[in-house]
Amino acid sequence: MRKQFFAKKLMEWFSKNHRPFPWKEEKNPYLVWLSEIILQQTRVSQGLPYFERFREKYPTVKALADASEDAVMKLWEGLGYYSRARNLHFTAKYIADELEGVFPSTYEEILALKGVGPYTAAAIASFAFDLPHAVVDGNVYRVLTRFFGIEQAIDSTAGKKVLGELAQDLLDHAQPARFNQAIMDFGATHCTPSNPKCGLCPMREHCLAFRKKLVEKLPLKSKRIVRRERFFNYLIINEEENIFLRKRTKKDIWQGLYEFPLYESESLLEEKEMLFQSPVFQEISDPSTLQLVRVSKAFRQILSHQKIVARFWEFDSCRAFDTGKSAYFKAERKNLSKFAFPKIIDWYLRDKSLTLKLL
Repeated sequence: MRKQFFAKKLMEWFSKNHRPFPWKEEKNPYLVWLSEIILQQTRVSQGLPYFERFREKYPTVKALADASEDAVMKLWEGLGYYSRARNLHFTAKYIADELEGVFPSTYEEILALKGVGPYTAAAIASFAFDLPHAVVDGNVYRVLTRFFGIEQAIDSTAGKKVLGELAQDLLDHAQPARFNQAIMDFGATHCTPSNPKCGLCPMREHCLAFRKKLVEKLPLKSKRIVRRERFFNYLIINEEENIFLRKRTKKDIWQGLYEFPLYESESLLEEKEMLFQSPVFQEISDPSTLQLVRVSKAFRQILSHQKIVARFWEFDSCRAFDTGKSAYFKAERKNLSKFAFPKIIDWYLRDKSLTLKLL
């Protein structure tokens, strides 16, 4: 009875409140996949312009596959979680080269693609191919735990299992795509994390969280995110019209993006003498030619599990790195806009009111 009530009221609500986004009602699996990858851990308002730009520049999986990784990373710049972009490009090449450009059409085949997990596979399967697979994302977790009064942690194995089975049981097999869109939209716009619209909710008479005054407590999580703090000291080394860069290749944050010479310290450096003793200076051909011009204020960027604090030290030099022996290369300042940088570097480059001081 409760499940039937939920499904009926949800679909009635959706018929009057659905959100008209360009990927909705889309049956092209490539575009559905593209939208789902972009929207992973990203607000719709932030992801929408990226979807439009990718669709315009790479209208087919073949077009995306033929692009360079640098071009894809540049278009992705600012969206964060850059492994998504790398996996997107890798998978596009795999589909184009190994599958002859034909996107997989079963849940199991879609799930096997790099960068695709159970949620994304279910979304593509239902939206593009009308297959009966329930999507279970943060919005769905919130709606189900509240309405059905589920007090198991959503980040636990048991909690995920219960909610996954419940979502699948509720799914309307006659219209899986529409049902999945409905429950995600309801969670995103009505049953929101804070200040949900309980007073206008068509389900509140049977909502256990509303009855028990648990709306603000559900869903429960067992794990608390602990962010590691890291301190980055970037060297902006000018040689006439050139500046030195390198590409981040290690399995760390921002892999595949470009950056200036970097010294990561245990705390943010305040004195230039401490910077001169850093390992990065050992790679400089003739440190005596470096003249410190200015140093920036501290910039801060919060990632999912890390907090980055960065300071930018600007030098003039007539001879810095030997590009034949170093990972660094020269780039003309006028061409910096062609490189994909982490957001914290982009902030530094774009900040016109940057407070600088000469040390």
